[in-house]
Amino acid sequence: MSWVKLKEWVGATFAGSLQPTRSDWIFALRTTSAGLIALLAAYALKLEHPQWAMMTVFIVAQPVAGMVLAKGFYRLVGTIVGAAAAVGFTFAFGGNPWLFVTVLSLWIGLCTLVSSLLRNPEAYGAALAGYTAMIVGLPAFGQSHLVTDLAVARCLEIILGIVCAAVTSRLILPRLAGSAIKARLERCILDLATYTRGAFTGAEPAKLDALYRKLVADTQTLGEMRAYARLEAPSVATRAHPVRRTIGHLLSALSAARMLHTHAAPQNAALLPVRGRLKALVTDIAETPNSLEDTKHWEAELTAIANEALHAPDRVPNDSQDPVGTITRLTVAGELAQSLREVLRGLDAVRRPTTEKAMRQRRQPALIVHRDHHAAWRNAIRATVATMLVASFWLATRWSEAAGTLILVAVVSSLFASRPNPAQVSWGFFKGTLLALPVAFVIGQLALPALPGFGWFVLFVVPILVPAALGMANPRLVGAATAFAINFLAFLNPHQGMSYDPVAFFAGSISVLVGILIAIGVFMVVLPVDPIATARRIADAMREDLVRLCLHDRIPRRSAFESLAYDRVNQMMPLMQQAGRKSEALFDGSVASVMVGLELLRLRIDQKAGSLPSAMTQNISDFLRQLARNLLVQMPNETWTASIATMRADATAIAAAGTPDALRSAASLRVVAAAAEDYPDFFRKD
Repeated sequence: MSWVKLKEWVGATFAGSLQPTRSDWIFALRTTSAGLIALLAAYALKLEHPQWAMMTVFIVAQPVAGMVLAKGFYRLVGTIVGAAAAVGFTFAFGGNPWLFVTVLSLWIGLCTLVSSLLRNPEAYGAALAGYTAMIVGLPAFGQSHLVTDLAVARCLEIILGIVCAAVTSRLILPRLAGSAIKARLERCILDLATYTRGAFTGAEPAKLDALYRKLVADTQTLGEMRAYARLEAPSVATRAHPVRRTIGHLLSALSAARMLHTHAAPQNAALLPVRGRLKALVTDIAETPNSLEDTKHWEAELTAIANEALHAPDRVPNDSQDPVGTITRLTVAGELAQSLREVLRGLDAVRRPTTEKAMRQRRQPALIVHRDHHAAWRNAIRATVATMLVASFWLATRWSEAAGTLILVAVVSSLFASRPNPAQVSWGFFKGTLLALPVAFVIGQLALPALPGFGWFVLFVVPILVPAALGMANPRLVGAATAFAINFLAFLNPHQGMSYDPVAFFAGSISVLVGILIAIGVFMVVLPVDPIATARRIADAMREDLVRLCLHDRIPRRSAFESLAYDRVNQMMPLMQQAGRKSEALFDGSVASVMVGLELLRLRIDQKAGSLPSAMTQNISDFLRQLARNLLVQMPNETWTASIATMRADATAIAAAGTPDALRSAASLRVVAAAAEDYPDFFRKD
């Protein structure tokens, strides 16, 4: 990296920190204070590695108190599991060096596999269990009598850092997860109203797409914040239940708004009254200041709109222009009104949580996440191979500093493995580490040995750590700033008696930098991530879900299908950014498949209810089998076109019955056929 680029990056880093908010300053000062308290406590307890306690504070530091508790809890669990594994491996295999490092490498791979299948903070705990065994086991290599002491020391210092971070985040001007959930939910509702208004008014497609993707990502984040609220305090645990329900309704409302936008018909006479009322309502919510302070008025209006829309299909004459399309849009409009009403009720429940028992009496929506087993095994193999190769070099050369390189390879190859672009994330980690090196040298090797004492330490370190913590509070800078803060403390290696030893300092520092670079090389060379291939694998999983909806007897809950589908859409977003325009059609098709799945669910539920005539049920079954065949079997263009025509003919045949049920079913079939025709890159098997 050239000095010019490094200078530009440093300038951008500090430019982003020059405009911190009040919350950023509170977070920075609180985190720095907690780190100093942890270090001072470690000094008082005469712990062997006091820097671990201070580093832990910056590792688990988060703006929200519940997030600190969650990350701290899983860091503690991961540390204990990893330390116990190190003790077991040392006593079982410590006499055979090659067997010992092989078992450690396999353990790193196993923990990386588990981490790749989980989500934060659980994933962080699993990855930590892997490389903690390396951190504890390698220094005790050949000295098995030390491993227990090292494991206990590591756990005690981690616990000390977690306690200091948790207590300060909860007591010193805390930002609570319950409040953060409420603020995020309010933002989601306003964004949803803005998106719906834009869909009705014909807003610019690019802006609508950007807002749609933001809503999907924010909804997923809201789901993750449920865990933080549950860990933060028993008094806010009940908020997790209405949040879970509200997430399901948010996704339903988003699906309905997307469908109305995709199949807009503004001049439809039967739809205009419902459409006009919905448009006026979402416009008022989006534009009225403090519109969400009292939601009762909006809830009553949405109930009236839903009743009007859902009963309107019974009044649509058969000889009207496009009755199938009219009923389709009215049904979707009614569902949008109902879902938005339930979202507003969920906001009220978050503000005024009821008892745990009352919330559990209501059936909670299923929230399911996508687990990419192929990527998880790839990450596990890559971490195992990288760790084993560096371990082999260490054993062959007996170079003592290679142990530090080995630890960093294990840490980086496991911790960043599941990121969409692990090499890029690791490069940001390297830049933050590289920037920390000269700063740590000046303070740790020049200033503190000449001016010893905790007071001088505070004077020199606080001006460094506070700006770093401000960067950690900035979403754009959090990766590099966190790497800087953690590695600054690691290079500094604070002890009560600081000494001048530049040879040891640079030897250890270089081993860390080399370890990160090796891990980056492994990410780029060993089983590299192909964003297009990963996106196609996710799309295949979504197509398989549609096939199951068509053919399987068991009908999933709507919330289960919707949450899994939108989680997969969310997973595709960063892949699409990497792949560029090549993946846009695939992404658009994946979004359309959510609408298709909801229509298939409606058809299957109507079939199972037994309220449709047998002839109509058979026509729907034929349609579903044809769709499943289209999703499973490769076919030339002519056959694909003919298949779409057959699906449209089935919808027309059902609509010929003229009954409201027939028109509703035909409307669903037509939406499915239109999506398959509009997005062949997704629905047509390649």
